[in-house]
This record gives sequence, C-alpha cells and structure tokens, in this order.
Amino acid sequence: MRFMLIVKATGYSEAGLQPNGEHREAAMDFKKSLLQAGAFLDADELLPSSTSVRIVYPAHDCEPNLEVGPFPVQQDLMAAYTLIDVASEEEALNWALRMPVPPGRGPYKIEMRKLREQTDFLRKPDLHALEAALKEQLDMLRKC
Repeated sequence: MRFMLIVKATGYSEAGLQPNGEHREAAMDFKKSLLQAGAFLDADELLPSSTSVRIVYPAHDCEPNLEVGPFPVQQDLMAAYTLIDVASEEEALNWALRMPVPPGRGPYKIEMRKLREQTDFLRKPDLHALEAALKEQLDMLRKC
C-alpha cells in the first residue's frame, strides 16, 4: 500500500526559511531508514506558495480562473511530501509518527493519505502495450 505523508506549510516554510541543520540531518536519517526498510518511494520539498498558480474551474463548464500565489497558510498548504510503500496502514502511521519535527517552530501538521491502487496500472507501461495488443487481436477476430 502506498501512502503520502504530507507536511503542511507553516509561516516559516511560506517565508522560505529552512529548518536548522539538526532537523535536516534528522530528516535525512528518516529517509535512510525508509530506504533501508524498502519503504521509500520518493520525497521532496515544495517552494513557497508565492511561486505557485492555482487553476480554478468554476461550476457549469466555465473557463478556468488562474489564481497567483502567495496563498494563506490557513488554507492547509503543502510544504513537503514523502511517498512510502508499506504493508499496512498501521505501518504507515508508525512511519508518519517517526517523521522529524523541527523544534521551536510552533504547530506542525503531517497528514497521511493512502493512494488509490488503480494508479499501479498507470505506472506499468507493459500493461498498456498488452492491452493494445489484445484489443488489436479482438478487432481482427471480429472482422473474420
């Protein structure tokens, strides 16, 4: 099962302030632990929302609106993520609880979300080729 551990933005991350060296080292050790356990898939940090654009689709087939950042921190912005592959939700939660939290920066939120497994199909290009070949054979049989 794949899970995304989402670190929510804070006033510090939105200001572009990096955590101290001790936290960065703890974060690197956490990622190494995930890697050694075979659970690590990907991780990265996002730039502050001042560098982002939102594409907002109003109801009823209207043209999209573009909103340029920065966006308020209260909107639960995302600052970083870690993507893991584990055997259970409990294991994912245990990893999420082990994520290092920068000291002295106020409230800190980590959200854990399970990914839909149907995306496994999209990640396997071999299956797309196999599906196309089968469709072609079916089309040929229908013509006979």
